[in-house]
Amino acid sequence: MKGTPVELLPGTRELRGGDYNGVKIRKLLGNVSFKQQDVFLYCDSAYQYLERNEIEAFSNVRIVQSDTMTITGDHGFYDGNKRTARMTGQQVVMHDPRMTLTTTALDYDLTRKTAFYTVGGHIVDPKNTLDSQQGFYDTNSKVFVFKRDVHLVSLDETGQPTDLRNDTLTFNTISKIATFDGPTRIKSPQGDLYAEKGTYNTVTRISNFASNAKIDTPGYRLGGDVLVYDQVKLYGVATGHVTLISKKDNLVLRGDQGRYWRALGRTKLFGARPVMRNISGKDTLYMAADTLLSVETRPGRAVQRPILYAWPKVLIFRGKMQGRCDSLTYDRQDSVIYLNRDPVVWQARNQLTSDSMNLRFKHGQLDRANLFSNAFAIQEDTVQDYNQVKGRNMIAYFQRGQMSRIDVLGNAESLYFTLDGDTVLSGMNKSVSASMTLRFADNKIKHLTWLTNPEASYTPVHELQPDSKQLKAFRWRPTERPTRRQVFGKHFASDLKQAKPKPKTKAKPKTKTKAKARPKAKPSVPPAKPAAPSTPLRPPVTVAPAAARPAAAATPR
Repeated sequence: MKGTPVELLPGTRELRGGDYNGVKIRKLLGNVSFKQQDVFLYCDSAYQYLERNEIEAFSNVRIVQSDTMTITGDHGFYDGNKRTARMTGQQVVMHDPRMTLTTTALDYDLTRKTAFYTVGGHIVDPKNTLDSQQGFYDTNSKVFVFKRDVHLVSLDETGQPTDLRNDTLTFNTISKIATFDGPTRIKSPQGDLYAEKGTYNTVTRISNFASNAKIDTPGYRLGGDVLVYDQVKLYGVATGHVTLISKKDNLVLRGDQGRYWRALGRTKLFGARPVMRNISGKDTLYMAADTLLSVETRPGRAVQRPILYAWPKVLIFRGKMQGRCDSLTYDRQDSVIYLNRDPVVWQARNQLTSDSMNLRFKHGQLDRANLFSNAFAIQEDTVQDYNQVKGRNMIAYFQRGQMSRIDVLGNAESLYFTLDGDTVLSGMNKSVSASMTLRFADNKIKHLTWLTNPEASYTPVHELQPDSKQLKAFRWRPTERPTRRQVFGKHFASDLKQAKPKPKTKAKPKTKTKAKARPKAKPSVPPAKPAAPSTPLRPPVTVAPAAARPAAAATPR
């Protein structure tokens, strides 16, 4: 298709013509200029192919279209029929009112007003620079498409840079929005961002990411299926498979929805029962609630104590220990969990309740439980009776995952059953004292010490009445004990599979031996013999001497 002839403009210093291999050519030297419709071409010298309507230009080549777009280079070729141009040189520069592109070879379609390069290009506008190996530019829509080794540097109002790198990027020079599809990393003074699909507004500094999106800081990483982050307000919203990872202490939070306030050092997870996992020692602590709030160190501030808040309907699972409450605070620095609003903790066969309590961990194991106000400890024995201790406050100590001691501070009461062996009930001890201490071995009561003004009684098994086997406010709550499935939920379902116990191997049948007389087992806390028939039966007690008795115990903190 033959286009409008390219017109030679006046002013050329020297013109030579002739036929070369049957092709009519003009050779033009000095101040050469051409025109075709809205396009002007300038150069120092040129060959004009009249029949083909083509120009080959040399030295100081410049193409101008509609007084708005300019391309300069060392060597140019212009096809007047197709209205296309190719410019090469040590430095080819394309300039329009919104940007400047520099490369070594550029192809331009003057009808469609589109340009592309394949040898590497560098684009500059007032606040952005962009480099890539390949690029396509539509001067009508003012949209660039970049491929291979794409690198965008964008400056904010204070001159701070944001660095974006990926392999495929679309950039609108009007809206200043970069759209990407593929692994993309954005680095800024506020932290690093990663996603595999999304947009970045270089003016508002708002990122809208999809597909494996993450915010990465020196201390933690926040990710989700969809992530919107405002670098000015330092605020982010994550949706779908939200994960917060603390790099310092093996802590992971997962949920469906997340909010992130970098300036405050806070991350909030909610929706579909978010779950926390903290790996420490042999056992892993899991915690689920309707809402989890993680508080970290604020940027530019002194080191802040890392704390996790959970509410409501909080569930806890860690090895043989489980718990629940309605409000919880986890001090990760001191490894202390504060439980409020109807807290209950189960450890092996023990149940602890009070108005509020805290759990202290040491070397990854439960070390101590402090129970405040209306403290009550219950232990199920092997014949499904319940040893019970209650008081105003209580401290329970643990060793190697088992309860070793309980100190009852104020209004102490105890009720425990004595057994012959593990299967035969022999009687029940009941005592009241201002304070008392119980010691355990193998999760069984082995010794009881009354510290102040004790009153004790022993009832043999044949005299026991059902209503005498419980202290006031007794409440055994096994059906509320959280299971792995309830706590892990969908967020840590893979951990649930790993935690399944291995099937037990069948024991080999034992060879029959002659039955021997079974010796009578000693009771776990043997009852004392009565001093006289008229005195009530009482167990042996250890009462602290008057001089050695402690003063009233202060409420533990």
